[in-house]
Amino acid sequence: MNQPARVLSPVPSPASARSAMERIAAQLGRAVQGKEAQAQLVVTCLVAGGHLLLEDVPGVGKTTLAEALARACGLSFARVQFTADLMPADILGAQVFHAQSATFQFRPGPLFRQLVLADELNRAPPRTQSALLEAMAQGQVSLDGATYPLPAPFTVVATQNPVDFSGTYPLPDSQLDRFMMRMSLGHPAPEVESRLLATRGGVPPLDAVESVSGPEEVASLRALAAELKLDGAVADYVVQLATATRQHGDIERGASTRAVLALGAAARAQALWESRDFVTPGDVRALLVPCWAHRVLLRSAVQGVSARDEAAHLLEEISRKVPAPR
Repeated sequence: MNQPARVLSPVPSPASARSAMERIAAQLGRAVQGKEAQAQLVVTCLVAGGHLLLEDVPGVGKTTLAEALARACGLSFARVQFTADLMPADILGAQVFHAQSATFQFRPGPLFRQLVLADELNRAPPRTQSALLEAMAQGQVSLDGATYPLPAPFTVVATQNPVDFSGTYPLPDSQLDRFMMRMSLGHPAPEVESRLLATRGGVPPLDAVESVSGPEEVASLRALAAELKLDGAVADYVVQLATATRQHGDIERGASTRAVLALGAAARAQALWESRDFVTPGDVRALLVPCWAHRVLLRSAVQGVSARDEAAHLLEEISRKVPAPR
């Protein structure tokens, strides 16, 4: 049985933050086995205050991973299955007429949760996809002239199938740019898959996930990460990487200023895994592909997984060529 979320005191130091992040990642490993690196990346994105896009074929654990994150962190959770007929009001909410008071009252939609799973986001039409923009950027929803704040901490974890799958709509650039990171899970290793087949016996993987944190602790982790030192040399390094993407012959549109800021925020959270209160060039390099591969536009006509792999290859090439500060 899942334990209720514990209300923990604010995280006082990077060492305590690392311990808290490891607790959360361990719970994710119970739900999706053999994906320790991906679990750490998910926690990094959460602590950095970003939104996460999981892109992969169906059936590899994307939805399970998102729900496990909500359970482990004790966050309120809603899953929205995006379909071709889903309307913006279905996720944002709507004004409902109450006959007794003869007034309209706002009825919040599923977006008013601390962690929202936008499942198969690219199966919805662009109008519905764009309804997430304000929520992801500002943590609020505007309807009929009124603004409604979303609960904090607020995070969107979206899943999408590759664009060459039937019935999918490519996400617009403005939507992709709102996601701090994009990652794939991939199929588990053969030995992990065999173990799952032999031991699971129909038991839902989420039953093993316990709540080991709470909204207050997540908020304190974010506050601590935001205060970590990123000195001038490392900041210049990030800008040099961005400039290299803008000047690369195979890249039509390089990293934006928003991409630069996102990488800086993610690198701060990455530093906590080493109990550090400062960012190193290694933190930046570790997150370059997850933070930027979905933001750069290639000159070639490749699409889907091929474009993602090519973007990752080019970014890795850039990271090798741009000298890091010592």
